[in-house]
Amino acid sequence: MVRSPTVVVTGTSRFIGARVAGRLAADPRVGRVIGLDSAIPSPALAELLRDVDQVRADAGAASGIIADVDAEAVVHLAVVSGPDQQYGGRAAMKEQNVIGTMQLLAACQQATRLRKLVVRSSTAAYGASFRDPAVFTEETEPREVPRGGFARDILDIESYVRGFRRRRPDTTATVLRFAPFIGSTAETSLTRYFSQPLVPTVFGRDPRLQFVHVDDALEVLHRAVVEDHPGTYNVAGPGVLTLSQAIRRAGRVAVPVLEPGLSTAAGFTRTFGVGRYGLDQIDLFIHGRVVDISRLTREFGFVPRSTAAAFDDFRRAQLDSAVLGADRLAAAEQAILAGIRRVRDGLADDKPQELG
Repeated sequence: MVRSPTVVVTGTSRFIGARVAGRLAADPRVGRVIGLDSAIPSPALAELLRDVDQVRADAGAASGIIADVDAEAVVHLAVVSGPDQQYGGRAAMKEQNVIGTMQLLAACQQATRLRKLVVRSSTAAYGASFRDPAVFTEETEPREVPRGGFARDILDIESYVRGFRRRRPDTTATVLRFAPFIGSTAETSLTRYFSQPLVPTVFGRDPRLQFVHVDDALEVLHRAVVEDHPGTYNVAGPGVLTLSQAIRRAGRVAVPVLEPGLSTAAGFTRTFGVGRYGLDQIDLFIHGRVVDISRLTREFGFVPRSTAAAFDDFRRAQLDSAVLGADRLAAAEQAILAGIRRVRDGLADDKPQELG
């Protein structure tokens, strides 16, 4: 019998990490799944992780953990997109994104059994400015250095992965540049923005936007682990929505404001009145961003639902400006995982497939 691989997933105290780890643990092609995170997951996410071996540690401890479990695949999802003042703000964000990734990749480089590395990235790597092309491909370089801290972190993360590829050519390294997540189960600064009754916009600007449905993002991540897809891929829903179209679809009212009032993150937060927004989001709402996904559809054999369809799923889930709650999310996810487990049990006597 072929040995099922051991997979380490970072960032399992967060929404995406917990769901990816839970789905991998329910896949008969995968053996043991180790969840690596310094934080404790919420009760709803902990239920999704019941078949995952949780290790409470940060990236600095990854070397010993990856070696101890003989990991053959690492999925790096411990990347945060915005500063949280409660947990240290921008300094803590950079520590986790940049230093954490550097430490993790150093551990991966020393892991002799490692054969696969999957890293969550973002289309924020392209920045957003008036100089941008109509559509970004994976080879397009940013026209100027992004203003936002998250985008700069993403550029650093991807540079470390390129170095890892040179040092470990025997390992399949996959980088997934995701468009902003949306959908009925998504709770992000973006969904909070579109949930407001009055949505501030920049006067005279109507940027083109792309989103990716959360479930499609999970499918791509899952395939990147159980299949071989080396390289860098844009992940977004086909088509675009202008900001004005999205606001109308959400049944909201746009309130144009002058651009100077949105020139800083603080001014943007005061204007929008919901959550915390960084310069990455500000520039996106001013300039927009569209990426080409032909490489993804060709190599993965998968086409995400359209940007419009993903946004409509989010819109339908809104009740009194609220997105699907954690209790309903957990119940829905458990129903999905129960179905996968039934399939796995039916295949229990079959020979597992080798990873990659």
